[in-house]
Amino acid sequence: MIVDAHQHFWDPAVADYPWLTDEVAGLRRRFGPEDLAPLLAESGVTGTILVQARHSLDETHALLELAAGAPFVLGVVGWLDLAGDVRGQLGDLPAPLVGLRHQVHDEPDPAWLLRDDVQRGLAAVGEAGLVYDLLVRARELPAAVETAKKHPELTFVLDHVAKRPRDDVAWEAGVGALAELPNVVCKLSGLVTEWDPAGTAERALRWFGADRCLWGSDWPVCTLAASYAETLELVRGVAARRDLEFDEVFAGTALRTYARRIIAG
Repeated sequence: MIVDAHQHFWDPAVADYPWLTDEVAGLRRRFGPEDLAPLLAESGVTGTILVQARHSLDETHALLELAAGAPFVLGVVGWLDLAGDVRGQLGDLPAPLVGLRHQVHDEPDPAWLLRDDVQRGLAAVGEAGLVYDLLVRARELPAAVETAKKHPELTFVLDHVAKRPRDDVAWEAGVGALAELPNVVCKLSGLVTEWDPAGTAERALRWFGADRCLWGSDWPVCTLAASYAETLELVRGVAARRDLEFDEVFAGTALRTYARRIIAG
């Protein structure tokens, strides 16, 4: 079994995605289940985790609807306003909602995660049995580390290994600190569009171990630099060189991380 723990769907014709600039013009079209399904079949991928791409509760509802019609989607990581009434926004959202995410690295304040209202929201996320995906870069890592320490009952998933920069001193210190916390796991996703993909995967696997790492394609963003299959083969190759347990990185960690809501659904 292979689980892709990070993929997206979107349609710029029906919603605004501010980050779809001219620099990523190739992504400014609809990407839906019908586009991904054949790629999964070709690569032997069994299921996926569908992840939000804009700050919108409407998108969360739309992704849950798409998931209901796409049997390969095991769960959805959506968005809601963490600074608002988290319990009220969750309402009766169905069990395929397995987690939440916010584009923290786009916030002007690098300590956004530490705001009192956001901290209250994160506590409610944990109480709801959801996980929280951390979309941060080196600048936001200190706040991410402190936040994960403040909420030991909440599982945090570090997306894209925090997008390693070439000058990686702060990145290394921050990701290394997160790796010391038992409630943090790391997605080997978004690697092909950042610097030194294989080296980053190697470091993450060394820090977190196979039982706390999970592979994600970051499709369709990955298509800017590699094919869907190449994202899988990149991590497969690194894991093989480290003689790590294949089932953990490519299924076990993802299923454990999001298990409560996947099973409930």
